[in-house]
Amino acid sequence: MDFYRFSGSLSDEERSVRETVRRFVDRDFLPLLRRHFKDGTFPVELIPELGALGLLGPSVKGPGCPGLSYTMYGLICEELERGDSGLRSFASVQSSLVMWPIATYGSDEQKQKWLPEMAAGRKVGCFGLTEPDHGSDPGAMETRAVRDGGEWVLNGAKLWITNANLADVAVVWARAEEGVFGFLVERGTPGFTTNPIHGKFSLRASDTGELVLDEVRIPESQRLPGAKGLRGPLSCLNEARYGIAWGAVGAAADCYETALKYAGEREQFDQPIASFQLVQRKLVRMLTEITKAQGLSLQLGRLKDSGVNEVPLVSLAKRNNVAMALDCARTARDILGAAGITDEFSPGRHMANLESVITYEGTHDIHTLIVGAEITGIQAFR
Repeated sequence: MDFYRFSGSLSDEERSVRETVRRFVDRDFLPLLRRHFKDGTFPVELIPELGALGLLGPSVKGPGCPGLSYTMYGLICEELERGDSGLRSFASVQSSLVMWPIATYGSDEQKQKWLPEMAAGRKVGCFGLTEPDHGSDPGAMETRAVRDGGEWVLNGAKLWITNANLADVAVVWARAEEGVFGFLVERGTPGFTTNPIHGKFSLRASDTGELVLDEVRIPESQRLPGAKGLRGPLSCLNEARYGIAWGAVGAAADCYETALKYAGEREQFDQPIASFQLVQRKLVRMLTEITKAQGLSLQLGRLKDSGVNEVPLVSLAKRNNVAMALDCARTARDILGAAGITDEFSPGRHMANLESVITYEGTHDIHTLIVGAEITGIQAFR
């Protein structure tokens, strides 16, 4: 859907990237999705293809990375989440929360070791910040890092970690005496274990788990040398939130298109329900909000490509677009009636997924306070 002809402002390369991802989602991902959503698994067999298509770390600047623009990264996220939030979450974590901090804060050796492998999909990463008792307040983290000669000893736990059980390496944030540092903890390191989270209603086609660090010893060479303080992990989250803002638009568009098609085919009282005024009102409201979010995302992408990377701008887009998408998913489910609660149609699945998306990478309320602080100059966090 492109009611305001935004595609006309895209370059040929940007349109080509979007169409490539759309074909991948339709041809390779969607045929597998129903089974993986039911089983609560991620289609790991597609990871190498994601890498081959340049969809992992597309806007990251580093060895082996595609080096695409932020706008193209946004278009990629939009198409991936049109398929499912779990697919976009995998790519977002790999790209924005693992590859980006390595490229931004890592040593040359760390960049050479990890970025080409992760861009190709041969290695997978996860991001350990959220803890069992600390989500919106990362400053209260309890995971500790203690220096012991040329090594660090890590103790603590991280929870709700996407890709936890798939990851070859975890970017773990821990509090040391000198401040908050980021560490690259490789699978197989003694004392480092991961545990899957079962029973999720949402993001079922996504791997989610816990990281446990029990006297984990790692060398100084596995610390991200350029990151110190909470600015490190929070800057990573800002990159991920940008992709979410785009991705939510894809989920909303899929809900709208599904509802529009269904309304044109479903008949009640001897006529398609699309002929009823209340149904048209719902469709028009969805179209309007999606169109506004498309413009917001595109302008944000252009700003980031021009060097403007302000946190409140990303927060406003993430906050608006995810809430909009969740409303569209609920509205589409309503138009589909009873059919909307089955896995034959996508709105019910998007609706469940977006209940997580509106919470992670900063809750809706936290982003409200970030924007509020920007426009008033007053911090309202309590």
